[in-house]
Amino acid sequence: MKKLKVTEACICCGACQSICDDVFEIGDDGFAHVMVDEIPTELEKKAIDALENCPTGAIVEVED
Repeated sequence: MKKLKVTEACICCGACQSICDDVFEIGDDGFAHVMVDEIPTELEKKAIDALENCPTGAIVEVED
């Protein structure tokens, strides 16, 4: 699947973590981070939901 990253547009609202906490976490710096290098197949739908529901569009797909 895709690789995702969280950009500087993150406002740390926690939406991504609440939707897909197996992929996203709020770090000690107060911002969201992707915890995996590649999104596992079984988490793709939840990860895409998190991307689509990010209020600032801070989650983006990374091209290889």
